[in-house]
Amino acid sequence: MRLFPRRRMSPLKLVLLGGTVFMLALVVLQRDVGSGTSLQDLADKRDRVLVMVREAVNNIGLQIRAPQPPAVEQRATEDARCPSGFYTQAELRPHLERPPQEPQSPGADGRAFQKDRMTPEEEKEKEEGMKRHCFNQFASDRISLSRSLGEDTRPPECVERKFRRCPPLPTTSVIIVFHNEAWSTLLRTVYSVLHTSPAVLLKEIILVDDASTAEHLKSQLEEYVRQLKIIRVVRQPERKGLITARLLGASIAEGEVLTFLDAHCECFHNWLEPLLSRIVEEPTAVVSPEISTIDLNTFTFHKPVATSRAANRGNFDWSLTFGWEPIPEDAKKLRKDETYPVKTPTFAGGLFAISKKYFEHIGTYDDQMEIWGGENVEMSFRVWQCGGQLEIIPCSVVGHVFRTKSPHTFPKGTEVITRNQVRLAEVWMGDYKKVFYRRNKNAADMAREHKYGDISDRLKLKERLHCKNFTWYLNTVYPEIFIPDLTPLKFGAIRNSGSRTCLDVGENNQGGKPLIMYQCHNMGGNQYFEYTSNKELRHNIGKQLCLHASTYQDPVKIEMCQLKGKGTSVAPKQEWVFTDENLLKNPSSGKCLQLKGGQIQMDYCNAADLFQHWTFS
Repeated sequence: MRLFPRRRMSPLKLVLLGGTVFMLALVVLQRDVGSGTSLQDLADKRDRVLVMVREAVNNIGLQIRAPQPPAVEQRATEDARCPSGFYTQAELRPHLERPPQEPQSPGADGRAFQKDRMTPEEEKEKEEGMKRHCFNQFASDRISLSRSLGEDTRPPECVERKFRRCPPLPTTSVIIVFHNEAWSTLLRTVYSVLHTSPAVLLKEIILVDDASTAEHLKSQLEEYVRQLKIIRVVRQPERKGLITARLLGASIAEGEVLTFLDAHCECFHNWLEPLLSRIVEEPTAVVSPEISTIDLNTFTFHKPVATSRAANRGNFDWSLTFGWEPIPEDAKKLRKDETYPVKTPTFAGGLFAISKKYFEHIGTYDDQMEIWGGENVEMSFRVWQCGGQLEIIPCSVVGHVFRTKSPHTFPKGTEVITRNQVRLAEVWMGDYKKVFYRRNKNAADMAREHKYGDISDRLKLKERLHCKNFTWYLNTVYPEIFIPDLTPLKFGAIRNSGSRTCLDVGENNQGGKPLIMYQCHNMGGNQYFEYTSNKELRHNIGKQLCLHASTYQDPVKIEMCQLKGKGTSVAPKQEWVFTDENLLKNPSSGKCLQLKGGQIQMDYCNAADLFQHWTFS
C-alpha cells in the first residue's frame, strides 16, 4: 500500500523533469572527463546514467503498462425476507380457481338474471324471498355461487399495475358478519373472495353469525364451509349487532390486515392487492374499495368502465347521515391516474381494510354502541382527527347489493341509532353537536338526560391519541361543507297565524317541489327551518334546501341553497326579512309570503292579513 497516492503528472512537468535528469547526467560526465578518467570508465558511467534516467522515466509514469482487469464488484446478497422485483402472476394466483362457466348460464359474466314466464309457485317464491331479504332471492338462488364477472374492465393503469415484493404485501383476514342472510348471497360472497384473492395473502375468512335463526345457517353452513379449509364460523349467542360482531371477528383474526365485507358482495378482478399495497405505503390509511352496484332485482353487476374516472366520495349531513358527493375539482387535479387514492371525509363503513395494529391503536369501534348505525361516521371523525386518513382506492372494485330498506328488526328499536349518534356527537363534535341536536329532538332530549351511556373511555382515548378538534376537521378535511350557524337567529317550525298550521316540506322533497301546510308537531323533521345570519330560511336536516320565492301567485318551492361555501353567495330569491309585523318579505321582489286557498305563494304585503303572519315556534 502506498503511503502517498501516485498523482498523474501533466506532459509539461514530465518534459521538465526528464530534461533536468539528462542535464545532471551531462554534468557528471563532464566532471569525470576533466579529471582524467579513462574512456572505459566513462562508457561504464554513461551506461549507468542511462539506466538511471530510464528508471526515473519509468517511475514518473511514462511507461505504457498492460491494462488492468476491472475490479470485481461486490454484489449485495439479496435478503430472502425482502426480495427485489415484483410479484408474478403465478405468485398471486387465487386461493381457489374459478370453475369453467357456461356462457349462457343465468347471470353469467355479471349479466342480469332474466326469466320471462314464471309459474304461480315461482311468483310466490320470488315474493316471499323479496319480503324476507329485500332483494330478489329467487334470482340469486339461480345464479352460480362461483359466477364469473367477465373481463377485467378497469382502467388500463389498474389492470397493468404490478406490486413490489419488498416490502411484502401483508396477509389479511376477511371478516363477514351475517344475520339470517340468504344462502346464495352469503356463499357467493365467500366464493368471490376465494376466487379473486391471492392464496399467499388470504389468511382466512371469518364468518360471524349475529344470532341467526334460519336453519340453513346453522350446522348445514358449518359442514359446507369445512371443505373450504380456511373458513371459520363463529357465533354470537344473542343478537348484538354489526359492531359487536365485527369486534368478535377482529379479536380472533390472525391476518396482519383486517378486511371487512358485507354478506352480499362480489369481488372484481384483483380487488385485494391495491388495498393491501396502500396500507404498506401508509399504515394509518383506512381504505375502501370503489363500491359498485349489484342490482337488487336482477343481480346485474355494474362493472367499471376502462375510460371512467372515480367520481364520488363520502360525506355526511348535519343529521349525521352518511351520503355521497362528487369529488371536488381541486381534489381531482391532484390525482394523476386511477392508481392514486381518493381522500374522503367519511366512508360507508361496510367494506374496508385496515391494519390490525392500527385498528387497535385507533380504538377499534366504540363497543358501547349498539346493533348498527352511526359507527361509520364515528370512525370517520375519529380516524381523521386522531392522525389517520380515509381513502377510496379506485383500482379495487367490489360489488354490493344496495337495498332500499333493511329486512331486519332492531331488538331495542331504532332508538339505538339515535343513541349511537349522540355518543359520537358528545365525543368528537365539540360545540357543533348543537347543530345536530337542533335537528333531532330525540337526540337532544337523550343528551340532556345523559341517556347515552358512559363515554369516559372514549374521551380518554381522544386525549391519549392527542386528537384534533372538530373545527380542525371541518377546516382541513372537509372545507367544502356548508357549516350552519352555531347560534342561528331563529330556528324550529314556522307557524302561520291565520291557519295555525306549520310550513312543511312534504315527503321526499329533495328540492323543486312546493311546500305544504301541516299540523304543527314540534318534532323537527320536515318542519325544521333555520333563519340564518345570511337571511336564508334553510331546511337543512339532510340536503341544504332553502325557501325560494316564486313569481306572483305561483306556488313557493323549496330549492337547493345557492350559498354553499367559498365562492358562492345568497340567491336574491332565497333572501328573507322578518318585519316588525311578522311578515316574511323577499326584498328582491318586494312581496311577502302568504297562505291563500291552501297554497303558499307570494303576494303584495299586507300587515292586516293574518295569513301573511309567520312566527317561529
